[in-house]
Amino acid sequence: MRIYLVGYMGAGKSTTAKRLARRLGVESYDTDRLFEERFRISVNDFFKKYDEPLYRKLETQILQSTEQYENAVIATGGGTACFNDNMAWMNRNGITVFLKTSPQTNFNRLSQSKVKRPLVVNKTPEELETFIMQNHAERLPYYEQAQLTVKGEDLDLEALVEALKPLLPPASAPTM
Repeated sequence: MRIYLVGYMGAGKSTTAKRLARRLGVESYDTDRLFEERFRISVNDFFKKYDEPLYRKLETQILQSTEQYENAVIATGGGTACFNDNMAWMNRNGITVFLKTSPQTNFNRLSQSKVKRPLVVNKTPEELETFIMQNHAERLPYYEQAQLTVKGEDLDLEALVEALKPLLPPASAPTM
């Protein structure tokens, strides 16, 4: 059982992965952290030094390496689902959950975040808002291919667990 969390930057995928994994009694992983461990460079520094197409190619390798995890919740980067047919791959290899958040929520979270994402670093608030509105709309069709969509704002973990139950193999379904 692998559960892949997808959604826009700032949707809460990393936090939700840890909480959900703890609730299900499985491990949690974050593809951005796996990338940084494997290549010994932060995602931000990689973007400064190299280009996005190379990042997306290596990101896909990292994603596909998660196939080795039998019971896990995996937080993906905001763009992971949108490149290299990754969404279809995740749907074939696990359960996909879209943490749906509004562009306004993403703007609020990203503008207040201490960690600046490589695609939005050095943007003025106006540029950031414009970028998020456009980029969010471009990415939405990919996220909407997920097997389950849940509201990312004020996420109810128990409601998520209940919604996942019919999708989980019987041996993996959590008990209440």
